[in-house]
Amino acid sequence: MSKFLLRLVINAVALYSAVYLVDGIRLQNNSWLAILILALIFGLVNALLRPLLKVLTCPLILLTLGLFTLVLNTFLFYLTGQIGQAFGVGFTVDGFWPAFWGALIVSVVSVILSLILKDELKGRR
Repeated sequence: MSKFLLRLVINAVALYSAVYLVDGIRLQNNSWLAILILALIFGLVNALLRPLLKVLTCPLILLTLGLFTLVLNTFLFYLTGQIGQAFGVGFTVDGFWPAFWGALIVSVVSVILSLILKDELKGRR
């Protein structure tokens, strides 16, 4: 359970950093609870849709040598904001490029925090 909470906090920090750094992304609700709920939505969208989309777009991913994965990340980031807006905790994105930069920032921040906290994510024995 603590691994789940730590992953949730990492996603929340990554999403908040993307909203803070990219001009075309605005939060609908600026509370930390809303950001945690948005991180939960982000985790569910990535867990449920990413594998399906990767299988469906496998030829494009191979043809572009993996660069199409950035477009998938952009779509999933945008979709997270749209689903969050339906629940009153989402964010608005002004276009493709803010969504692209937001998805890129979320990916980089998540990887960095996961590397820093890898012992806690693995679970000590």
